[in-house]
Amino acid sequence: MPRYRPLIAVTTQTLHAIDGIPEGLPQSVVMNQRYYYAITLVGAVPLLVPLLDDDEDTLREIFDRVDGVLVPGGVDMDPAAYGEAPHERLGRIDPARDRTELALARWCVEERKPFLGLCRGAQVLNVATGGSLWQDLDAQYAGAIKHDYFPTYGFERDHLAHEVTVAKGSRLRHAMEVERYHVNSMHHQGLKAIGRGLVATAVAPDGLVEAVELDDDAFVVGVQWHPEVFELTDPHTRHLFKEFVDAAAAQRATRR
Repeated sequence: MPRYRPLIAVTTQTLHAIDGIPEGLPQSVVMNQRYYYAITLVGAVPLLVPLLDDDEDTLREIFDRVDGVLVPGGVDMDPAAYGEAPHERLGRIDPARDRTELALARWCVEERKPFLGLCRGAQVLNVATGGSLWQDLDAQYAGAIKHDYFPTYGFERDHLAHEVTVAKGSRLRHAMEVERYHVNSMHHQGLKAIGRGLVATAVAPDGLVEAVELDDDAFVVGVQWHPEVFELTDPHTRHLFKEFVDAAAAQRATRR
């Protein structure tokens, strides 16, 4: 474990934004425990962040005190965030989560604070830097392979859906240590126009960009799959989380 255990902000989601949650329950925020376990196992201290989209001062205080930000998977992003009207196949959205995560992602980019986005988190990073999304790959992306292997469709979360090719010389390639890697796939949206300052670092067989990172030395990375599922079983995945946490630890040590 790192000498200094870094504090990592892990964002949450609105309970009622999730399919199947009945009306009438108290307003709550939740998050799958796999995400914070994945970083705790490699030395981080997780901090679950409520959706403070209407309290930027408090959100900024949290950002200033943490050493890195992890944005997990979740529901679709509101296309208003990248200037588009909703497509008929747009799924459930969580505007409070959008606003919270976009603010955190923008601050990470501006200050080069370590950031790791997983699935939806990669999309947040892309939109935060001025990029856009395909709202539904099957309807909008010509030649798309199947990407929506959702558990609600009967697929296991560890189902290996397809390969990605990881760009040589990228931070992701350094962390994963492989050129080709089989990933799980639980998304129907995808990265469209790539945001400013980002470079594509992994692509699927149909050419869809599956990972992006800042084009400099900062650890600001987003991947379209769900590596938290494999953290215990796959060393390449653990290396990704460890490099993220080590980058946050280095920043913490510098601040101290």
